Amino acid sequence: MENSFLKSLIIDILVALALAGAILFFIRPTIVKQTSMQDTLQPNDYIIMYKRAYVSDTPERGDIVIFKSNLTDEKGKNKLLIKRIIGLPGDEVTIKGNQLYLNGSKYEEDYIRDGVTPGDVEGYIVPEGKYFTMGDNRIVSIDSRYDEVGCVSVDEIQGKAVLRLFPFSRIGRL
Repeated sequence: MENSFLKSLIIDILVALALAGAILFFIRPTIVKQTSMQDTLQPNDYIIMYKRAYVSDTPERGDIVIFKSNLTDEKGKNKLLIKRIIGLPGDEVTIKGNQLYLNGSKYEEDYIRDGVTPGDVEGYIVPEGKYFTMGDNRIVSIDSRYDEVGCVSVDEIQGKAVLRLFPFSRIGRL
């Protein structure tokens, strides 16, 4: 009797590990540590990143992505940043008078904090295979407007933020 219980327990553990491995192949839980995406995302929001989002699809304007940057943390590791895709390959990005223009037209964004986009970018063409990203809290965001980050290639994108799980009062799709 004890032998069958042990065998059943081992099978249950192996099945649970296989399921967990399969799930983690597709998604990754992530905790937001930055303020650059406020008010959309707050520090300590617990989100789910879909790791396979761009295996067969390409990033779209408005997607919130997590990517590996050239910035380093206190341990010397490359920082993961979370930003919104603004410019697609071939787009012309201009920022003047605290306003974003895409392809010559004023780009309206109702999600940005403080309603302004500071910076001085004139007629920048997003290179092929790259994406121009910015945080929603543009005043504090270090993003594609700055040489330290620049445009992001699809290879640097770790995944797409798709769901907020915590805080429970703000649970839902992103």
